[in-house]
Amino acid sequence: MADKWWQEATIYQIYPRSFKDSNGDGKGDLPGILEKLPYLKELGIDVIWINPVYASPMVDNGYDISDYYAINPEFGTLDDLRELLKQAHALGLKVIMDLVVNHTSDQHPWFKEARKSKDNPYRDYYLWQAASPDKMPNNWKSFQGTSAWTYDEKTQEAYFHIFDAKQPDLNWKNPRLRQEIYQMIAYWLDFGLDGFRLDAISHLQKEPWDFQIKSWEGDGPWAPFMNVKGIESYMTEIKAIFDHYGALSVGEASGVTSQEAPAWTDAETGFMTMIIEWEHNRRTPDNQGDVAGLIAVLKRWQEDLSQRGWNALYLENHDIPRIISAFGDASQACAKAFAVAYFLLRGTPLIFQGQEIGMTNGLFTSADQIDSRSVKLTYQDLLAQGLSEKEALAQATQWSRDHARLPMQWDASPQAGFTTGQPWMVLNSNYQTRNVQSQMAQEGSLFYLYKRLIALRHQEAVISRGSFSALETGQDRVFAYQRELDDKAYLILVNLAPQKLTLDLSNLDLAEWQELDLFNQPLILQDQLDLDAYDYHVYVRSRK
Repeated sequence: MADKWWQEATIYQIYPRSFKDSNGDGKGDLPGILEKLPYLKELGIDVIWINPVYASPMVDNGYDISDYYAINPEFGTLDDLRELLKQAHALGLKVIMDLVVNHTSDQHPWFKEARKSKDNPYRDYYLWQAASPDKMPNNWKSFQGTSAWTYDEKTQEAYFHIFDAKQPDLNWKNPRLRQEIYQMIAYWLDFGLDGFRLDAISHLQKEPWDFQIKSWEGDGPWAPFMNVKGIESYMTEIKAIFDHYGALSVGEASGVTSQEAPAWTDAETGFMTMIIEWEHNRRTPDNQGDVAGLIAVLKRWQEDLSQRGWNALYLENHDIPRIISAFGDASQACAKAFAVAYFLLRGTPLIFQGQEIGMTNGLFTSADQIDSRSVKLTYQDLLAQGLSEKEALAQATQWSRDHARLPMQWDASPQAGFTTGQPWMVLNSNYQTRNVQSQMAQEGSLFYLYKRLIALRHQEAVISRGSFSALETGQDRVFAYQRELDDKAYLILVNLAPQKLTLDLSNLDLAEWQELDLFNQPLILQDQLDLDAYDYHVYVRSRK
């Protein structure tokens, strides 16, 4: 297992601006992360994933990089990062950071040079086409819903960007550009990083500019840059670097289906260790989280990667609201049920900061509290449609990424122990009761449940490497499955609904199962089994 250590591991994601502030400026930083390494070690995680801390104008919270080799002074210095890596490694923790190579900031020296003239040596580092102020090269849309092109008056051409206009896309067809990127990757791995989370990696290849979009529904508008044929050659080159260093690679690979994922993550021939899918973030017609849809998608990904490849398992990250608010009732019972449901699947679990204490969505009371540019635009659009400020704010922020970016709740002291200054974002009003200090003082809390689940992955090969088989119970909001390896099996039953549900287990052999103590009330298995709201039960069986 030494060469596949990540199959037993748990990754903890840190959004550094909101994790821990060490100097009172209201923004989290690298020394703040260093300060909390003992906490992460106590939780039991194996890998820390740090969102971007590179030099950046912070138009997109660090995903617009202006210098790949420098640290944004807001977060600290290269020496701070060097010390963080040293101390993390001394504790047995690995560290990965984001690799953002689909685009740069428009303030990157490459782009500043590129826009000077059509014959500038850096012009071909980006994607330019002839255009006029009222006629773009094609009708493609960015992820923001606006044109994917921005006109440049000086050279009378437009440049391409799938995100904000201040984040121009790189031209991966240019071999000189690719070599610059590969040198940068090697630099950071030599520096001491243990790998990367690859941001927007499935967008590197673009269709020809005359590609016709067939549908404006779903992912249709983005088909021209979602896992386009030809991306394989770039991924193979990147993989060679990762293989040389033995680096962990977690890919954000939108557009890669569950059927394609095994080829992307095959241990021998795949491009990366695991990929993050976005499919399970589904909503019902009334804009609530679709629990049954989430379960169905997770089952399919488990089944499609059952023989080959590897899953990245997650509930939350920096781009989506808190799952227990979006898909549940925000209670601790709900948080525990979701934790058990996903943590015992086949794959490597990711925990987003605050998830382990049940942090919830915030309540925004003013438009000034919004940070996300897209949410601000949505808010203005809703006002223009006639909604009141209160209605527009509630609707615009319901699924906002801002919820995940509220400061970490460490204790009940002023500013939640996050900072001695004024936090860069408003605190969640429940920080005095829902915080790390109170969780660690309470036996059987969500924190200790996560700690036990992490330990279980370390101890039980059947959890880290066993097979997955879904069970039909007659309830689509119950996640029921078995994990098996050799002569050992686990049975997981979780009710993700806010009411009692009755399960039909008549087709299951109920003999010899012993319930595992996971801070819950024991329940004897029966053919017809009542599960209370957000109830969970895990059973183990050994046959020799």
